[in-house]
Amino acid sequence: MPTTLPSDLIDLMRKPSPCFVATLMPDGSPQLTETWVTTDGANVVLNIVGGMQKQKNFERDPRVAINVVDPENVYRFYAIRGRVVSMTSDGGKESIDEISQKYLGTPYPYFSGNPDETRVIVTIEADKVTPPAR
Repeated sequence: MPTTLPSDLIDLMRKPSPCFVATLMPDGSPQLTETWVTTDGANVVLNIVGGMQKQKNFERDPRVAINVVDPENVYRFYAIRGRVVSMTSDGGKESIDEISQKYLGTPYPYFSGNPDETRVIVTIEADKVTPPAR
């Protein structure tokens, strides 16, 4: 059952906030990665390198757990559980440039050294959001 993202979480995802994403490997073990995050105002949005393990995990099992951390206070974070509702490479390169501007202040520098890599926009619908402890 989808849940509405709190406005404070949306604000946090519009900043260069650290984000940790947990997916499930084929054997059921967790895979945890740090990544950049953004939002479309209703969902969590990631931009990942196409064909990598995270995409394979999302395709096999769309369940995901995410922590979005306040960059000004690392003890303040939201925990989100949800599922991938869409993945597309359409607009992926433009999207990663926008997200990179937020985090680095420059277009995406292609850390892999491959400017032809496929970028995939991943949209995640939240089922449960746990706010920061007060």
